[in-house]
Amino acid sequence: MTKTAQDALTAPLPGGPWKQSLAVRLLAWFSRHKRDLPWRRTSDPYQIWISEIMLQQTQVATVIPYFERFIVSFPTVAALAQADESEVLRQWEGLGYYRRARQLHRAAQVIVELHGGVFPRSLDEVGKLPGIGRYTAGAITSIAFDARAPIVEANTVRLFSRLIGYRDDPTSTAGRRLLWQVAEAVLPARDCGAFNSALMELGSQVCTPRNPDCEHCPVSMLCVARKRGLQDQIPRMPSKVASEAVREAAVIVWRKKTILLRRREASERWAGLWDFLRFPLAALSSAALGQELLDKVQLHSGLAVQPPQRIATIKHGVTRFRITLDCYTTRVNGEKIRLAAGEWRWVRVEELDEYPLSMTGRKLSRLLLAEQAAK
Repeated sequence: MTKTAQDALTAPLPGGPWKQSLAVRLLAWFSRHKRDLPWRRTSDPYQIWISEIMLQQTQVATVIPYFERFIVSFPTVAALAQADESEVLRQWEGLGYYRRARQLHRAAQVIVELHGGVFPRSLDEVGKLPGIGRYTAGAITSIAFDARAPIVEANTVRLFSRLIGYRDDPTSTAGRRLLWQVAEAVLPARDCGAFNSALMELGSQVCTPRNPDCEHCPVSMLCVARKRGLQDQIPRMPSKVASEAVREAAVIVWRKKTILLRRREASERWAGLWDFLRFPLAALSSAALGQELLDKVQLHSGLAVQPPQRIATIKHGVTRFRITLDCYTTRVNGEKIRLAAGEWRWVRVEELDEYPLSMTGRKLSRLLLAEQAAK
């Protein structure tokens, strides 16, 4: 353990008056200030599980309408397990990180197959489900069953680091190990679900990354970072990875009154979603670009098409990439259709709403629907 980790352990850590004060103050604050969120109105482990998966790397305000629609569409584990993957992805569309939805679907099937459709109660069994790691298993079992299970996630990493004055990188192996030890040590004997929810709420609403509201923090008198004036320096985070600019093309291929969709494969970004033809672009000059588009449409689809015409440019980000997406439309040459290997469908524009698409794919579909409505 590093010297700063050892220094952190000299703070009034879990045990005795410090721990009791933390629990009492935090639970009292939470009872008065917690937000009214739909997944807090139930003890159903299924709904709590859905909310926890949706909340991974996604803001609460974004999740609320998705959660409410998802529960209406799939009210039980059995309903989710029986659904087609495309239905699940369509309900998830726009939340991003689609692997979460596919794992959620698979986990529902495991619960039906191995647990008779009843959500498991033990931390170990929950942790074995697809897409559920240590934090998510702890959150579900503590909130749904009041299990004495610790949690460490983005908000509590920041909160714990400040409380104990931990100045090293909390994402390092030593840092993660220490914060999990803290999370386990501070758990009260009961009301663990409310306590864990309170930790996350305090981190989200008060102990914010910048300008934490220490004046209104119920546990500020226990916080080493505040005592030493280090709130803006703790936690220390690793340097951000520089983003990379990428240029891609999306090509809408028409055949009479239908357009071509392709289901993306398991190894690809947005696996399981349907998409227009999409590929990276290299050419810089207009002449070279025109030929590149024709060549790559044929390479990826097997189709010979007319020269594509650009209709829009969409800029967006995916992980560390800044993508400029040039969008084109074209028509097949002739009626002999020989598509390349893969899962393809020719669909009418008005049918696009039935298919799960990426965010940029949905923007293009809306553009097509608007153009059709204007005719």
